[in-house]
Amino acid sequence: MVDVSKLLTVREAAKRLDLTEERVRELIGLKQIRATKIKRWRIAPDDLEEFVVSRRNK
Repeated sequence: MVDVSKLLTVREAAKRLDLTEERVRELIGLKQIRATKIKRWRIAPDDLEEFVVSRRNK
């Protein structure tokens, strides 16, 4: 079971990625960042890390 208290808000994810909250929401909409809607979008730290890793050049 997911520990909801460990999920990141869009604002927290945006700060970690140095992006705007709007851009993070766009990436969620494009399904590039996995997120769960619990009143508001929430992002698991592992899913944010997966997004970062997927963006690395090979």
